[in-house]
Amino acid sequence: QVQLVESGGGLVQAGGSLRLSCAASGSIFSLSAMGWYRQAPGKQRELVARITSGGSTNTADSVWGRFTISRDNAKNTMYLQMNSLKPEDTAVYYCNAFGGGFNYWGQGTQVTVSS
Repeated sequence: QVQLVESGGGLVQAGGSLRLSCAASGSIFSLSAMGWYRQAPGKQRELVARITSGGSTNTADSVWGRFTISRDNAKNTMYLQMNSLKPEDTAVYYCNAFGGGFNYWGQGTQVTVSS
């Protein structure tokens, strides 16, 4: 079992920045990849960025160049640095982890970008 706890969401003006954190606990040695997803009202959940245990990353085209995913293995924490935020980035952001054949999700954190 893996537990994920997100933090760092909030309300920000367009052009501003936020950093989301996802603290992992439990059987984290089994994790092969972690990532951030988001879901806006009335839309499907979509991948924002993903990072493997080896450090390889991929980022959605919609946020490429503005968002950066990273992880601190010593702290068992993953981050999403979000810069140049746009109103269309408004969504609930979820931390995800995959390993041992299981998919784990955090509870989500709201990010609201005002115009």
